[in-house]
Amino acid sequence: HLVSDGEATSDMCKEVALELLKKSNKNPEEIDLILVATSTPDVPVVSTAALVQDKIGAKNAWGYDIVAACTGFVYALETGAKLVESGKYKNVIVIGADTMSSIIDYNDRATCVLFGDGAGAILLEPSSHENGIIDSVLFTDGTGGDRLYMPGGGSLFPSSKKTIDSKFHYLKQDGREVYKSAVRGMTEAALEILKRNSLSSNDIKLFIPHQANKRIIEACSQRLNLNSEQVYINIDRFANTTGGTIPICIS
Repeated sequence: HLVSDGEATSDMCKEVALELLKKSNKNPEEIDLILVATSTPDVPVVSTAALVQDKIGAKNAWGYDIVAACTGFVYALETGAKLVESGKYKNVIVIGADTMSSIIDYNDRATCVLFGDGAGAILLEPSSHENGIIDSVLFTDGTGGDRLYMPGGGSLFPSSKKTIDSKFHYLKQDGREVYKSAVRGMTEAALEILKRNSLSSNDIKLFIPHQANKRIIEACSQRLNLNSEQVYINIDRFANTTGGTIPICIS
C-alpha cells in the first residue's frame, strides 16, 4: 500500500482526521490540539500537524509533530491523554502516519519488503466513565540509534550531492539487532504493565503490538504466554507503516 504520486503524509492525515470528525459528530472548530507522530513529514520545516490543521479547518487548534519512529504514536497518545487529563483541553486528535516509500531504497531488500504507507488516528476527550487509558509504561534506549536510521538530511549530514550519491536519504537497518532489541523491549514493557496492574496473560482480551515483523510479534507473544486469538496482526496486509501501525490496528 503506497501513496500516489503527489500525495504526502499530511494528505493521509487529513483523510483520517476528517473521518474522525464525521464519526464523532464534531466540527473542526471544536478541536483543541492536533498531535502527529511521523518520521516522514511533508517538509522539514512547517510541522505536519500545522498542515493538517489547515487542511481540515481546525482553526482553533494548535499542534506539533512528535518524531519518534515506531514508538511515535504511543508517545503522542501519552502526551495527548495527559493534556486532556489536565482539564485544559477537551478534544485532541492524535495521528500516527508515515509515508515510508519516500525514504525506502527499493533495491535494498533488507528494508523494501517490510514497509508501507499508512495513517491512523484517534480522538481523545474527557470521560466520567471507568474506562479510557488506564496506565502506560514508556521507554527509550538511545544506544541503538545506529541500528535503524536515515543518516542524511539533518544537521549532521545536510543534503548535498555527496549524501545523495551515498544514499544517505534512505532508511538503513541492522535487522538482526533490531529483532533482538524489539523482542526484548516489547516483552519487558508488556510484563511491566501487567505487573503494575496485577494482571496475567489470561486477563488480556487483545494485545496490539507494533507491526514491525511477524516473527517479532510471535516471539513476544510466546514470551507473554498469549495465544494467537489474543494477538492482533495485520502486517501481512498493510506492512510496517511505522507511526501508523497501532492506530490502524485499533481501527
